[in-house]
Amino acid sequence: MAFKSSELHDTEQLVLDLHPHPITLFRSVVALTVSIIFGLWVSLWWRPEGKTWAVFRVIIAAAVIGALIYFIVQWINLITQHFVITTDRCIFRQGVFAKSGVEIPLERINTIFFRQTVLERMVGCGSLALESAGERGTETIEHVRNPVKVQHVIYKQIEDNENRKFDRIGVNNPGLGASAPSSTADEIAKLASLLEQGHLSQEEFEAQKAALLAGGNG
Repeated sequence: MAFKSSELHDTEQLVLDLHPHPITLFRSVVALTVSIIFGLWVSLWWRPEGKTWAVFRVIIAAAVIGALIYFIVQWINLITQHFVITTDRCIFRQGVFAKSGVEIPLERINTIFFRQTVLERMVGCGSLALESAGERGTETIEHVRNPVKVQHVIYKQIEDNENRKFDRIGVNNPGLGASAPSSTADEIAKLASLLEQGHLSQEEFEAQKAALLAGGNG
């Protein structure tokens, strides 16, 4: 099940759309396999008689059905969970009927940590922790496929997003406004607008403002 493109902004592009690694099904597969093997063993090699057999049949049937339901629920969770990286955000969505999710703008992400156990390293998955300036502080995404690669992709998108942000105010292309030059006051107003929209931090705003004022005085 792919992430809906209708949930993207007009200028936003999808970079990665990941479902959890199949290792998330490990416990449910083990539970289903064990219940089936136990049922076959009792039925074929140790089949009790009388009321004992009737009790065991109920127990075996309940165990197999319960394990099957557990597997189906885990499988649905796997195909409906999305960890999405776009040119503007990191998005985590889950749920079929009752849904929940987290969205973190790239400019708010400070640090990305990854962790892999020995088993996760063998199968190629791990956990990513996104440390941001939001209320939640750190958001941890479990069972991410190839977490090292995903970490690099996020950092690259953060860098590209920063470059696009400065392009919007003409910092990376001074000749952009040659046909319609703007004053230092206009550029500072643009910076203030970006600050209000959350595209610039207070420190970035002050630094760019100082650079513009220094250039104007020169």
